[in-house]
Amino acid sequence: MATFMGINLFGLFGQLLVGLINGSFYALLSLGLAIIFGLLKIINFAQGAIYMLGAFAAYLALQYFGIGYWAALIVVPLVVGLLGVLMERFLIRPIANEDHLYSLLLTFGVALVLQGMFTHMFGSSGLSYAIPDALKGGNKLPFMYLPNYRAWIIVASLIVCVGTWWMIEKTKLGAYLRAGTENPALMQAFGINVPLMVTLTFGFGVALAGFAGVMAAPVYSVSPDMGSNILIVVFAIVVIGGMGSIGGAIITGLGMGIVEGLTKYFYPEASNTVIFLVMVIVLLIKPAGLFGKEA
Repeated sequence: MATFMGINLFGLFGQLLVGLINGSFYALLSLGLAIIFGLLKIINFAQGAIYMLGAFAAYLALQYFGIGYWAALIVVPLVVGLLGVLMERFLIRPIANEDHLYSLLLTFGVALVLQGMFTHMFGSSGLSYAIPDALKGGNKLPFMYLPNYRAWIIVASLIVCVGTWWMIEKTKLGAYLRAGTENPALMQAFGINVPLMVTLTFGFGVALAGFAGVMAAPVYSVSPDMGSNILIVVFAIVVIGGMGSIGGAIITGLGMGIVEGLTKYFYPEASNTVIFLVMVIVLLIKPAGLFGKEA
């Protein structure tokens, strides 16, 4: 057994891997929340339920339509994104000018409806979704065994997160998105369809949760509770990074996953609360979050 200063390296790196995997999902979900709130000023409490919906959509697509994992990675986010488009158009847009609390309560209600509906149809026990054949197995590294699918989760989430950040922060489309939400009247004067832009942005933020749900299906049990279990943690991560900060959501999501993994090794009793402790400390020192802008 490899040890260093009394530390079991196999156990330590194993927990770091778990932390990176959790952090990958935290980053994807918090990125979607940050996009929706940062650009649209909508608090989407249904993000966890959409994540659950993505996992169930992948499971049902395989069981009833023979759509495998790789196709589901494309099809499910598109379908979930379309659901987000309809949700924004018919539920959120009518209360767009009201206080943020209204959108929070509305999306919270949507989350409860979705969770209750899937619990009624499938029960609360988890369903299994097989790892695709191309990603089965793993590689033995010096201090740990790295399953191929776990490595894929980390790489895929980084590609999606960095690509999304680049699109929003560095491209003309991203500039239009930011300008359209900050000064919609001016953008409409230039012929930009701002309501359509808002709808598609919300759909994209929701689609990220659907994508995360597909990737989570082979790792975690596909169950109606999987979204509610992760949502509060993700909201805490968004607060730590700074509400609406795209880069902050990505960095903080991955970082908090690692912190959680290290805590599970060194002090397991605090692993479920360490992220909330960090949130409290950050809010006391920098209320706008680590990467947020002071109002």
